[in-house]
Amino acid sequence: MADDATLSRPYARAAFEHAHAAGQLAPWGEMLDKAAAVLSDDRVAALVGNPHVQRAELVGFVLELCGAAGDEKARNFVQLLADNGRLLLLPQIAAQYAALRADVENTVDVTVTSALPLTAEQGAKLSDALTRRLRRTVRLNTTVDPSLIGGAVVRAGDFVVDGSLRGRIERLGNTMAGA
Repeated sequence: MADDATLSRPYARAAFEHAHAAGQLAPWGEMLDKAAAVLSDDRVAALVGNPHVQRAELVGFVLELCGAAGDEKARNFVQLLADNGRLLLLPQIAAQYAALRADVENTVDVTVTSALPLTAEQGAKLSDALTRRLRRTVRLNTTVDPSLIGGAVVRAGDFVVDGSLRGRIERLGNTMAGA
């Protein structure tokens, strides 16, 4: 049996190719993200496959919630997913679409989790350094986690730098345990 990533790939590519050709990468990305959020809700997911819920009604409901009810191409896309029993793959499709979009736009989403909130100057310096290191335009998302004690953890896809005090203490403990 194929996994969700394999099943999602052709749909994500088709959506991306349409949006790219139409110059609508951002609107389609937003629509897919919103539709994915709608289908991630357990209450909505329970409606998928329910024999008492018509597919067309479900498609209309999803599109209404994500604000794309008037977009014929979006309706056709979501209807195709529903007809092929792939509606619950929307979160995976949205993620793959975002990766394709990031490649063509040469951008990367970076999450910085720090013990204390970053100042605007710290964020700008970090963003500049990461742009040089990753050779892509960086979209910086920051979160605060006091359990890090100090420092920060930077994540950009598979690229992770753990400069937190908690991480250093854990590495020191592992080194001492192995000695």
